[in-house]
Amino acid sequence: MSAEHFDTLETREPGERDADLFARLPGHVAEAMAKAPGWARHLEGCDAASLVDRAALARLPVLRKPDLMAAQAQTPPFGGFATAPLSAMGRIFMSPGPIWEPQGGEVDPWSAARAFFAAGFRAGDIVHNALSYHLTPGGFILDHGARALGCAVFPAGVGNTEMQLEAIATLRPTGYAGTPDYLKILLDKAAELGRDTSSLRRGLVSGGALFPSLRAEYRERGIEVLQAYATADAGVIAYEAAADQGMIVNEDVIVEIVRPGSNVPVPEGEVGEVVVTNFNRAYPLIRFGTGDLSAVLPGRSPCGRTNMRLKGWMGRADQRTKIKGMFVDPKQISELLGRHPEITRARLIVERQAEQDVMRLAYEAEAHGDGLDQAISATLREVTKLSGRVERVSPGALPNDGKVIADERNYEA
Repeated sequence: MSAEHFDTLETREPGERDADLFARLPGHVAEAMAKAPGWARHLEGCDAASLVDRAALARLPVLRKPDLMAAQAQTPPFGGFATAPLSAMGRIFMSPGPIWEPQGGEVDPWSAARAFFAAGFRAGDIVHNALSYHLTPGGFILDHGARALGCAVFPAGVGNTEMQLEAIATLRPTGYAGTPDYLKILLDKAAELGRDTSSLRRGLVSGGALFPSLRAEYRERGIEVLQAYATADAGVIAYEAAADQGMIVNEDVIVEIVRPGSNVPVPEGEVGEVVVTNFNRAYPLIRFGTGDLSAVLPGRSPCGRTNMRLKGWMGRADQRTKIKGMFVDPKQISELLGRHPEITRARLIVERQAEQDVMRLAYEAEAHGDGLDQAISATLREVTKLSGRVERVSPGALPNDGKVIADERNYEA
């Protein structure tokens, strides 16, 4: 570890990095196919020994989240894609869907320490971690990474804002970790109540998009905030080392950008789906389609790190949408419609208001009984675990385009 880089792996020549990754990949895939029946089925006919470069890897089928969810439903909990028994897992998580994710036994199982280091955190710092520790692995992803770096962590989770402010005033943490939006909630409430948050000088955010206007507001308030791109399945895939310079792919993962719905990589700079191959021996992911859109940025980062850079999170390849750090899936809206047969058509619209994600369910209905809006609102919260506004629109007002979730947030603003 140096003053500028986590280790020498970050600054090696790209050819050296690829040679190392693809020297290890054949054995990794062979072990996955031998120990995990899900991988044996999915990669049937694959010659693991042939996976010596990106062209060979690109011939394998992409495993997408809906297929993984279907396999998990058929063979719970991991669909046959884990190589270790359930009893050997450190923790087991359930994300919305539901989809099950295991935690292996490593010190930093989701490889988050590099992201903290790149964001300016160092051993001895105190981290206020406000990502959820409930059911999903988000809070633990950041918790393990910060502690692997040598930081102390206050496991704040979400909610209880005034108690969190008391902890910040008492512990004087150096930095914040959590979703981009919740830091603003903390700062605004502190200003309202006259609580001291001046110790916060840096932040590492994930679980949602860090909009440029929000980053600028944090900078004006004396906090430099960088972001990490992570998923519950694969951990930290990429991270920022400087604002607006792209997101550097993490070491020990292979990232491809493929044409959505296909197995085919797109040319550099073209937007496509992020596909990840990791080297997690307990829960290997081989060409796993995240459903997220991004593009490769040309050139190297000015920070000296030499790995591929991604433009950042650019939306979803499908309609599955992340709102306040939680995914909402079209099938959840379908479940809501099944509970309310009065609705003839509906669309969940995701927007930004006052630097916060907000959602509203617009629906068409031939009849509108008393209390229907309230009933739909309660069902929306129950199936998505998020609150949203409900509004009835006139029949025919919603486009007949098959879209049930419309993300209308401006990612360039």
